[in-house]
Amino acid sequence: MSGTGKTVTRVDLCEAVYQKVGLSRTESSAFVELVLKEITDCLEKGETVKLSSFGSFMVRKKGQRIGRNPKTGTEVPISPRRVMVFKPSAILKQRINGHAGEKTLNGEATKPE
Repeated sequence: MSGTGKTVTRVDLCEAVYQKVGLSRTESSAFVELVLKEITDCLEKGETVKLSSFGSFMVRKKGQRIGRNPKTGTEVPISPRRVMVFKPSAILKQRINGHAGEKTLNGEATKPE
């Protein structure tokens, strides 16, 4: 899977808010930081963050399991932990795949007839 190679950073997000919303650069930066902090705080508490037309961020608990060192083949226990999962919305999936205007059937883009 190849992309454009561009990584969007906090600075890029702040600049986009500055350009499109009209806040000062300082206010734009504070706004972006506030939104990211709120998302982080909610995830830290184990809450699901749903952003309409974008997707959902959620925390899942993974139990302890046995893994294998690929180099040596030695079995090692992997401790239980929490992992963050992102599930994109059907709308975001369609936009990524270039099907922005098509209707969905069971969450999948339908082919035009």
